[in-house]
Amino acid sequence: MTDRAYFDWNATAPLRPEARAAVLAALDVVAAPSSVHSEGRAARAVVERARCQVAALVGAETKEAVFTSGATEANALALTPDLVAQGRPVTCELLFVSAIEHSSVLSGGRFSAEQVERLPVTAEGVVDLAALRTAIVGAKAPLVSVMHANNETGVIQPIAEIAAIVHEAGGFLHVDAAQTAGRIACDVALLGADMLTISSHKIGGPQGAGALIMRRVQPATPLIKGGGQERGFRAGTENVAAIAGFGAAAAAAAATYEAAGDRMAALRDRFETLLKLTAPDAVIFGAGVPRLPNTSYFAVPGLKAETAVISFDLNGVAVSSGSACSSGKVAQSHVLTAMGADPALSPGALRVSLGWTTTEPEIDRLLIAWKRVAAALLKRQAYAA
Repeated sequence: MTDRAYFDWNATAPLRPEARAAVLAALDVVAAPSSVHSEGRAARAVVERARCQVAALVGAETKEAVFTSGATEANALALTPDLVAQGRPVTCELLFVSAIEHSSVLSGGRFSAEQVERLPVTAEGVVDLAALRTAIVGAKAPLVSVMHANNETGVIQPIAEIAAIVHEAGGFLHVDAAQTAGRIACDVALLGADMLTISSHKIGGPQGAGALIMRRVQPATPLIKGGGQERGFRAGTENVAAIAGFGAAAAAAAATYEAAGDRMAALRDRFETLLKLTAPDAVIFGAGVPRLPNTSYFAVPGLKAETAVISFDLNGVAVSSGSACSSGKVAQSHVLTAMGADPALSPGALRVSLGWTTTEPEIDRLLIAWKRVAAALLKRQAYAA
């Protein structure tokens, strides 16, 4: 893909060389990790090495990490009314989720729809802390789920403050860190999260692997029942190759994310500066608060995202509409709706997300493609006038 520029890293990151090597090596492992013979112990060693690497990425203890098929499953496992906290059963009456969460959290996991309440966010996309404090007052052992950073805007949430509010009310906090683990500092203890979700393919590991970190609390029952793998939390033979790649990607990300973040932030800022020069009426969502260093989510009045994404693609550049649904079609962004953004802007919102291999020439190519998209927009507007 040397003739193209990829700017959809928040959807999935290209496979890291370290992860590819680990996957290929693990494909030669012939046994199931639960088997007690030598071959089985070799498979178990691969899984446990990866568990150590993944846990280390977020400052967790190795025993606190449970592997899943991805972040969606990890979220579903965490979001249950029945928990165990320090050895005692706890029943959570209500689940509180921010209005900008990923659909796997908005769906409520194993809570009924009547048990799920949405928390508002500010115009910049930050959870309203006062509203959170008011909402959970009186709730029995409330479970709160807030993403560390939003997948569309890149806005980083004040998780430590949220954790303090939740714990003061006798509740528990789950954090979806799919967009932050391996990209910015993401220490589960410093954040104060009781459970934390990580995704493999967001950090350059293979698709089909994720993890749930469980610290002060854990689900009382598994989501998938069967053979009792993953300490009884996730039945089914482990995907050894994907897990091995996940671990290798976690180790590589842990060693490089700070320098990569600084470089990506500089490239993103350069893009946004030139974007505003060519389109002064462009709106960059969440620009006034801390964001992921790799993410730019913007809209220009009159721009249609579906048309723009196709135009970028024809110019050799992959970008996305942050509101793209699973069918690949553009839908109204629930994130922008929650932020109170101008409804006329939402259908034209575009997300540019960078990665650790993004180069200045690729930014140049992005800008050239943008100028062509903008010129076509101006031509349509002039014709309509």
